[in-house]
Amino acid sequence: MADFEYIFKRQHPVYRKNRECWIRNRKAYSGGGQYIESALIKHVSEVELEFTERRKRAYYLNYPRKIARLITHYVLSASPQRRNANEEIIEDFSRDGLRVNEVMRQFSTMLNVYGAAWMLIEMPSFSGEVDPARKQQERIRPYAVAVSPLTVIDWAYGNDGRLEWALIEENIYDSQDPFSPPQGRRQRRLWTREEWFLFEKNTQGGQVVLRESGRHNLSIVPLVHAVESDGFGMEANHWFEDVVRVSDAILNNESEAQMNIVKQMFGLLVISENFARGARQVNSKNSNGEAGKFSHVLARSAAIWESNDEKGISRYIAPGGTETRHIREENINLKKEMFDFVGMAVQKDSRSSQTAESKAWDNQNVRQFLVSRVDILEQVEQKCWELMHCWDNSVKKPEIIYNREFSVVDLKETMETLLGLNSITAGTEYRREVARAAITVLEKIKKISPEVRRVIMNEIEHNIK
Repeated sequence: MADFEYIFKRQHPVYRKNRECWIRNRKAYSGGGQYIESALIKHVSEVELEFTERRKRAYYLNYPRKIARLITHYVLSASPQRRNANEEIIEDFSRDGLRVNEVMRQFSTMLNVYGAAWMLIEMPSFSGEVDPARKQQERIRPYAVAVSPLTVIDWAYGNDGRLEWALIEENIYDSQDPFSPPQGRRQRRLWTREEWFLFEKNTQGGQVVLRESGRHNLSIVPLVHAVESDGFGMEANHWFEDVVRVSDAILNNESEAQMNIVKQMFGLLVISENFARGARQVNSKNSNGEAGKFSHVLARSAAIWESNDEKGISRYIAPGGTETRHIREENINLKKEMFDFVGMAVQKDSRSSQTAESKAWDNQNVRQFLVSRVDILEQVEQKCWELMHCWDNSVKKPEIIYNREFSVVDLKETMETLLGLNSITAGTEYRREVARAAITVLEKIKKISPEVRRVIMNEIEHNIK
């Protein structure tokens, strides 16, 4: 007899090893006050009152989200070509309103954040015969969902190199009845090459029961798994973990710099020791007969005193502006290094000091980085359409071609180069090629529709003689 209880104990070694890191990466991407609470570090000499104030004032410059989204925006800046694709599915790839490009953006960002991601291709449940009219009315067709690696708990590959089975955790929140309290249910769905099984854990007794099961007869597990080949593919950690660590350093440095500015505006009071002793004696009882209070805690919000051998005069002290400046300079340097080791640094400190050779190298570096991302996304989407065809053979398997032309260039220099090329006395075809190159540069500034592009190309062909 199958041990249903063990279904809720299973964890893949990769999942177990990376779970905490994935959760941290997700929190860093999400940002907000909750993340600041967990990432802000109290330094040794800081009293609790001061750390509480610093934590409330802290703000988060969310570089992890910027980097993860920036890569996705570059990769999908031009819509991929999908020849012979079903238009209805293109416009609603997820069956809940997300277009194919939007689902692939979700998948791409998950891959950036976690270093691994899944795509589930599913079919809505139905019973009875399905004719074309019912199929259209009830929208009975396959759909795709981008799935976080934190959701796919365990999996196994067969001898043929394909998925043998996969286990997905589903936390259901049922609130369909407005007159009854909502019910939360913890479920795990097991997909095999021919069947699926839905297990549920009883919230009160903890027993695991088989809630539903069915056959899909696909002869394949309807999931697509992608990992970065130079990350988990080489048993290495994912680079996004380093991004989060550098980002946390910037968060803590920026918080200290902010408090330095506050301390410059509101200095720390220093008084003579004799005055402090006298104040404690005089104020031992106030006018109401209550014990007086005189603080001698070393903090911005309270006074400190010094002996007569020292200056012996009351005054305010505050950190100098140089400390804050050095902190901000360090943060700028950390930000540059972070974008550089990710592969998204496109230029050095100043354009004038950077040679043409180094600019070309930077542009090539970014281009190759983006092309490697495109290869993964293109293969994943192609497999998604193939799985949709397995679910419903009326869904065509289109030819998917992603953009691989990422020209990260200085537009001003490129325009000057084109003008220089245009001044060269040459034949008709040469001048047409220069004009065609100018169209490519123009699209970097403003998106041109296919219809307008065809008109411009026709003008180039007929007007340049």
